[in-house]
Amino acid sequence: MTLLDYGDLHGRGIKYSRCHLWRLWTANKFPQPIKLSAARNCWRADEIDAWIEQRVAERDQVGHPGKGI
Repeated sequence: MTLLDYGDLHGRGIKYSRCHLWRLWTANKFPQPIKLSAARNCWRADEIDAWIEQRVAERDQVGHPGKGI
């Protein structure tokens, strides 16, 4: 299992603030972190990858402006 810290999320294109991530995961809209210590969270890489893939799938289902031109 590979774990990602906050900086690793940025490397995967997720450049949300810590506060915004907290809002998302408390609303069950982002994978829950694993608490390693009082001041350190990390995420499972496979869960983050699945979350990103889901965003792509949602985009593809809805379409986007200019699609089909």
